[in-house]
Amino acid sequence: MGTLGKAIYTVGFWIRETGQAIDRLGCRLQGNYYFQEQLSRHRTLMNIFDKGPVVDKDAFVAPSASVIGDVQVGRGSSIWYGCVLRGDVNSISIGAGTNIQDNSLVHVAKSNLSGKVLPTIIGDNVTVGHSAVLHGCTVEDEAFVGMGATLLDGVVVEKNAMVAAGALVRQNTRIPFGEVWGGNPAKFLRNLTEEEIAFISQSATNYVNLAQVHAAENAKPFDEIEFEKVLRKKFARRDEDYDSLLGVVRETPPELVLPDNILPDKAPKAS
Repeated sequence: MGTLGKAIYTVGFWIRETGQAIDRLGCRLQGNYYFQEQLSRHRTLMNIFDKGPVVDKDAFVAPSASVIGDVQVGRGSSIWYGCVLRGDVNSISIGAGTNIQDNSLVHVAKSNLSGKVLPTIIGDNVTVGHSAVLHGCTVEDEAFVGMGATLLDGVVVEKNAMVAAGALVRQNTRIPFGEVWGGNPAKFLRNLTEEEIAFISQSATNYVNLAQVHAAENAKPFDEIEFEKVLRKKFARRDEDYDSLLGVVRETPPELVLPDNILPDKAPKAS
């Protein structure tokens, strides 16, 4: 952004701040009769000057997540509750069908001890477990990063490789195809089995389906949410044994039925 663009941005910021200051002054003048509303400044998608997130329309970003700056999120991917993706000094790219689970942090590197400028690149159908930290690294397609793992600058996790939960992967480490690395610092543990490799793909598919449910729930209007509360309260008191004695059959409303593709025993198998 040039000098003119920054100036316009600054003027807009001060206009908004002035409006809020006038509102606070008016509230104080009303004395005991005023109502002061506390506004949250949290924004799920936030620009950094001219750098703004680009999120596919079929991706899910949880309301409490923060996607900031130069970030791209592909089709069917999901950014879960409490995640922070901060693409301020470099870019973050996330492919299709990837899930970044709750409270994970993804950041980038403008400079480091090796003098490299490193974006963070995450491929397709990748699973990143809860509370993981990815910093200036590359995770290739259908790789798996366990819960609480940390990937430092320059790390490359190849396709179908796995980083164990809680592992610390040092700078510029490459984890080859089909291997499991774990520990602090992370070291080679063993090779993945065919079943484990298949599980990585299935895990990504499961999260694509689950994200659709969460997206639909977050999009519900207030009146629909209240209506479902009433239904849940009504059917929570249902006694199936008593109903059977009376010959009464009560069908669960469709609003309270979990979709088939979310239930573990009904999940569609990958062809």
